[in-house]
Amino acid sequence: MEFNLSNLTTEQRNKHSLQIDKMTTYEILTIMNSEDSSIAPAVRRVLPQIERAVELTYEALNRGGRLFYIGAGTSGRLGVLDAAECPPTFSVDEQLVQAVIAGGPTAMYKAVEGAEDDGEEAVNALLERGLSAQDVVIGITASGRTPFVIEGLKYTRQRKACTIALTCNKQALVSQYADHTIEVVVGPEVLAGSTRLKAATAQKMVLNMISTAAMIKLGKVYENLMVDLHASNRKLRERARRILMAITGVTYEEAVLVLEQTQQEVKPAIVMIKTGCTYQQAVESLQQSKGFVREAITRLLHF
Repeated sequence: MEFNLSNLTTEQRNKHSLQIDKMTTYEILTIMNSEDSSIAPAVRRVLPQIERAVELTYEALNRGGRLFYIGAGTSGRLGVLDAAECPPTFSVDEQLVQAVIAGGPTAMYKAVEGAEDDGEEAVNALLERGLSAQDVVIGITASGRTPFVIEGLKYTRQRKACTIALTCNKQALVSQYADHTIEVVVGPEVLAGSTRLKAATAQKMVLNMISTAAMIKLGKVYENLMVDLHASNRKLRERARRILMAITGVTYEEAVLVLEQTQQEVKPAIVMIKTGCTYQQAVESLQQSKGFVREAITRLLHF
């Protein structure tokens, strides 16, 4: 499969950085900072497309499906990063959000030559993970023409699962193989074709939005606090106490005592303090409320 890269926005030369090799350090940093200021507006322009991606992701997760990111190089690493952060942030199973990166785990630390061209590897990886029609797959490719991503999305469609493409070029090739597309165009890079710069920043912003918004819609957040965090270390246990104090107004010592009763789970601790119920009653109410703290509290107060 041959591709013409010359017309891609991500491959164009940036007119503002044509003399960057002659610039001082401060001038280099200034132009990079100036170019970065275009990223948020570019993401804002595609908020309706991101909104739809969030809804599709939420629907898949709510019906028992999983979220897969698939990508190569920097795009793949961004998928791995977002997937890895979901379990500690939202206490979800590590299988719920997964990343498939061209070249496998080794590619997180060093480039695996030719991996992005191996579409069969993408298919095999998804096959091994038991991809089903319940799942949603987000293909991440700045250029929009990465064979690894395209073949992965083709296979996903065969499995009748939802497909989303995230790219940084208009009318990208990958868009032909996705049910829904987010094309966030940030313009030519300071270094032509180096999509680890603006394109990667834009992709990370979009992935942050999709996973965070979907988890909020699944009841993983109360107010603007991470009440479903997995308090697996000292820092997170301390955060759990501070969260409980902020929401309920209890003292530090009281927060420690209640969290000991809930095995460091913040949600039932909130419900217990807000309603005066037992741990078991809090757990049952949360189960009946599908994990939504506000509903669990209301259910107990109006029982």
